[in-house]
Amino acid sequence: MRTDVRAISLIAIFAALGVICDVVITPGFSGGVWIGWIFIISPIAGIVLGPYNGFISTLIAVMIGHSLFPRETIYEIVFTIGAPVGAMTSGFAFRGQLKRVFIYYTIMLGSYFATPISRHLPIWGMWDCYVAYAILIILCVILITRGLDEIKRISPYAISAFIGLEADVLLRIFILVPCQGYRFFFEWTPESLAAIWTVPAPIIIPFKVLLSTFVVTLIGPQIKRIIRDSNLS
Repeated sequence: MRTDVRAISLIAIFAALGVICDVVITPGFSGGVWIGWIFIISPIAGIVLGPYNGFISTLIAVMIGHSLFPRETIYEIVFTIGAPVGAMTSGFAFRGQLKRVFIYYTIMLGSYFATPISRHLPIWGMWDCYVAYAILIILCVILITRGLDEIKRISPYAISAFIGLEADVLLRIFILVPCQGYRFFFEWTPESLAAIWTVPAPIIIPFKVLLSTFVVTLIGPQIKRIIRDSNLS
């Protein structure tokens, strides 16, 4: 029972922090897949709370955050499911459960390239996703050949944050492209989607991913240590 109370307390704390991040909208910095700043806290939630509690905490955060600060379209609530999935992926990656992450990435990327319109979109529009997938493949090889301890020496906070955030991006892309969200939700033409893939997407999204990765690398270990020392973990 005591463990359950601690877990619920941490979920509530991170959900509250997530709500604050989700409702903060910075003019001129709201482009890309994230309108608010949920991308800063979601990887930390997965790393600290674990994949499942991190998912729950982030899901609560974005649901409340989007209710308090509604986006331009109601369809945004569908895309924001990517945030809790990203938190969960960061949690899996941090704990060395890379097989699940690899399967997820393979399915998402495979679905994208199996969609006919993807052949008309600039290949560089998702360059950061390709980098994350390449890193994931390398990590899987290291895990198989050298074990989990070797991976833990390679900046686990930065890698887990980066892979989790790109997993978030991939789910949103899956909804937008393979599931035809660009057409059903936004009524975009293929030309409009290609324009987005050409300039904004390959710039603003990777910048936010790198910003979050840097923040997580700085404060992630301290947050985890504080929680451990306070007997909340």
